[in-house]
Amino acid sequence: MIWSLSLGMPLLGMLLLTCTPDTSETDSAAPSGSTTSSSSTTTPSGTTSSGTTSGTTGSTTSSGGTTSSETTAAPARVVTFGDVHGDAGAARGALKLAGVLDDADTWIGGTTQVVQVGDQLDRGDDEREILDLFEDLQTQAAAAGGAFHPLLGNHEVMNVELDLRYVTDGGFADFADVPYDRTDALVMGYPEEQRGRVSAFRPGGMYAVQLADHKVILQLGGTIFVHGGVLPEHVDFGIDRINEETGAWMLGHGAPSDPMGSGDAPIWSRHYSDDPDDSDCALLDEVLTATGADRMVVAHTVQEDGINPACSDQVWRVDVGMAAYYGGTPEVLEIIDGELNIISE
Repeated sequence: MIWSLSLGMPLLGMLLLTCTPDTSETDSAAPSGSTTSSSSTTTPSGTTSSGTTSGTTGSTTSSGGTTSSETTAAPARVVTFGDVHGDAGAARGALKLAGVLDDADTWIGGTTQVVQVGDQLDRGDDEREILDLFEDLQTQAAAAGGAFHPLLGNHEVMNVELDLRYVTDGGFADFADVPYDRTDALVMGYPEEQRGRVSAFRPGGMYAVQLADHKVILQLGGTIFVHGGVLPEHVDFGIDRINEETGAWMLGHGAPSDPMGSGDAPIWSRHYSDDPDDSDCALLDEVLTATGADRMVVAHTVQEDGINPACSDQVWRVDVGMAAYYGGTPEVLEIIDGELNIISE
């Protein structure tokens, strides 16, 4: 099923061993707020719907006068989806809904760009399979002229912090074969069954290095993608700076980027995903104006009624709880020339 909405819119130098602050880390927030949208129609699955394709591309300047290469133009087709939390079946289901993956895990999306908005890890047993699949799809998509962008969510950052509260027994077993140094006091301070995972995800570890290549915040044309939410203070600090400092920390160089240690960090904020009020929407409008973007796509808070917009369609919430832990089903959001389509099974 495809829901089509045509929109013209105005627009951590020391390793952290304690958890990032978040007093409500259940990832199962109350149902979303307003789901009002414009020009909403339903069309049969597999078809494209017609409608006015308005909306501006927007400028691509992030704060500090620097821009990422990904913000220079709007791709012809972008597809995005939310949290998959260790459920490879859900991840593949979303990619197949998007029409970019076949049964042999081969990229068939051509020049499509896909953004997975973070939280690949925790709560499920298929994390390594997901990370390896996503790494392979980055290579395959680039070779076809497209792109695959897995972003960092709070659970990726938590694992590099070695906050392992949400790792399943299977999640520890899956990384048990990762080698580690038996003279390393940090690794040896963990139970034997956890040491492989600690070695894999500590800053500089093999999977931390893989995650270091992933962004916290990505802007493609007129759309900003982020797990939690971008606030004006993040724009002031510098979007590229947040991305660069977080990546360097994951590689084992330096401390986490300052904004990442707050409960309002881009990976933790729920300002836009959990019943935003007028003040939240005003923050969003300020960010969109500063970045020249038309909209923001966020995850982090399960939307029990599926993908939906808020703040006059300026934010789209795509965490539908598709992972087995939550029992939902895959949905993806497609963006083509300002037209947004919700694709569901």
